[in-house]
Amino acid sequence: MERNKPTILILRQPIERSELARLVAAHFGDMVKVVVDVRRQIIAVGGELHADAEQLLLEQGSRQADLWGANYYPGRGVEGCLECTALINIRPSQGNPSMEIQDVPTREAVRSIVEQWIGRGEEL
Repeated sequence: MERNKPTILILRQPIERSELARLVAAHFGDMVKVVVDVRRQIIAVGGELHADAEQLLLEQGSRQADLWGANYYPGRGVEGCLECTALINIRPSQGNPSMEIQDVPTREAVRSIVEQWIGRGEEL
């Protein structure tokens, strides 16, 4: 991993393939963790834990209720690139008692934002 380069980025524009490849290689090799703010339509990419990316978004004005975690797998195509599971998604008070995002509109919003900022499962 390159020195002094952050391992979590908050995207304000689509990520460059080389930067995505760096973040994928930084921790897992085949995937990267993402946390999406569905209200602000921004995304934090990278890190070892969804909670770390979640914390960065909270520090920049996101609300807990709007943040949802997922894993993005480059090279698996549009149908296989996104896994909408994360410990931060366990929120019985919001009707989501499991790690997987249960609400279809929320899951679709997460997918749409991931596709906009990261990709649709293309190879790196």
